[in-house]
Amino acid sequence: MTLNSMTGFARVDGADERCSWYWEIRTVNSKGFDVRARLPVGYDALEPKVRKACGDRLKRGNCTVNLFIQRDAGGVGVQLNETVLQDVVQVAERAAELSGLPKPDLGTLLNVRGVLDVTEGREDDDVRTARQTTILADLEKTLTAVVHARREEGARMFAVLSGHIDTVEVLVDKLEMAPGRTLEVIRDKFQARLDRLMDDRDGIDPHRLHQEVVLLATKADIDEELARLKSHIVGARDLLSSTEPVGRQMDFLAQEFNREANTVCSKANEETVTQLGMQLKTVIDQFREQVQNIE
Repeated sequence: MTLNSMTGFARVDGADERCSWYWEIRTVNSKGFDVRARLPVGYDALEPKVRKACGDRLKRGNCTVNLFIQRDAGGVGVQLNETVLQDVVQVAERAAELSGLPKPDLGTLLNVRGVLDVTEGREDDDVRTARQTTILADLEKTLTAVVHARREEGARMFAVLSGHIDTVEVLVDKLEMAPGRTLEVIRDKFQARLDRLMDDRDGIDPHRLHQEVVLLATKADIDEELARLKSHIVGARDLLSSTEPVGRQMDFLAQEFNREANTVCSKANEETVTQLGMQLKTVIDQFREQVQNIE
């Protein structure tokens, strides 16, 4: 059993001597497959590799990939732009003369944009390449964790879906054995209805009565629907044991289950059949809801 959910989350942290980082991957259900990568400035070139890595490991669902990078303080420097500071001082002094207000203090001047430049230390290309290789290796670890989370959720869903299929099978067996489906019961109900409408029971043509009963029995016959439901049960169990992604096929099969259940309810001619049909629809609706999250 390799049933996988489309829902999963994982985070993996990493670091080297200059900075630290972590990957976050979150997946949710979707009809198709889509990857949204959010990478920091300077790491845009990794996006094609991120998309390929996700596509190799995941087949369905919306996948959001985030990379966060934090540089260590030791790799950051501050430089004073003297030309800009001189211009700012001159403007401040002239403004003070014109306004009669005191000159701004040094802290205020240093906060003017452009006076101080924050710089990061230059790195060797080999160092950057090695870091990116490590970062991509951590991406693979994160994907492995996501796949594991989706598989664990899939195992729980397998148990739930198998239970729903078992319940459907029990209800189909009960419908097949329902006494209200027999020709004799239909004839007696039709005769009782006629007796309420007509006082002269002896005036009813027995041949015509038989024809009407046969017509009602034909309309109420659900043998074909029950046979198809049994076939769908076998198909569902085969899909649940498949080693390939089966989400789309299960979704289609759930629709077929629902179609047959609706027909059974519409043909119901007796209270027991109606109740069993409604129970069948309830279980199938629960089955369909769970199927929406299968990869």
